[in-house]
Amino acid sequence: MPRPLRADARRNRDALLAAAREAFLAGEADAHVDEIAKRAGVAVGTLYRHFETREALVEEVYRQEVDQLCAAPEQLLQQHAPDEALRRFLLLLVEHSAVGKGMAIALESIMATDSPVFEDARAQMAGALDQLLEAGAAAGKLRADVSGRTVLRALGGICGMRVTEGWEEEAVRITEILLDGLRFGAGRDGRARLAGP
Repeated sequence: MPRPLRADARRNRDALLAAAREAFLAGEADAHVDEIAKRAGVAVGTLYRHFETREALVEEVYRQEVDQLCAAPEQLLQQHAPDEALRRFLLLLVEHSAVGKGMAIALESIMATDSPVFEDARAQMAGALDQLLEAGAAAGKLRADVSGRTVLRALGGICGMRVTEGWEEEAVRITEILLDGLRFGAGRDGRARLAGP
């Protein structure tokens, strides 16, 4: 088990991640490690003590984004009815996709590695969606025959439009239609409905 970081080392690591995130989301996907270290106020050697490669830094920035996103359902369920919580989370996923567009080139640098970061992210997002869908089904507000992985695949198709101008407004509209479909048949056995005439 790794030893916990000292307070100053933790501050340096957090500053490096914040500087890298800011650079990547601003579209500076090719920001050099020297520049990131400078923005974080540390020496480049400090960066390499925390992250062996630039790819490891990119991976950790992305992992943080996903962790933060997937922590949202619990809070949303405390504040809203399950179907409204799901609506807000779906919109967060669309927003995350827009952020992902800013990181897309940076993320390409780890695509050629054997990093499990993307598979882990998909599993986390599907799990977060499952949590919301199960709460909605239990409350009789959402159908019970759709998994988080299926919703994530549908949303992936929606967010795949991000290469076109003005895609976000249309993505939000299609997301609302998706939510309407998840509400259809709520409180009944969705599988029975699908099997009927």
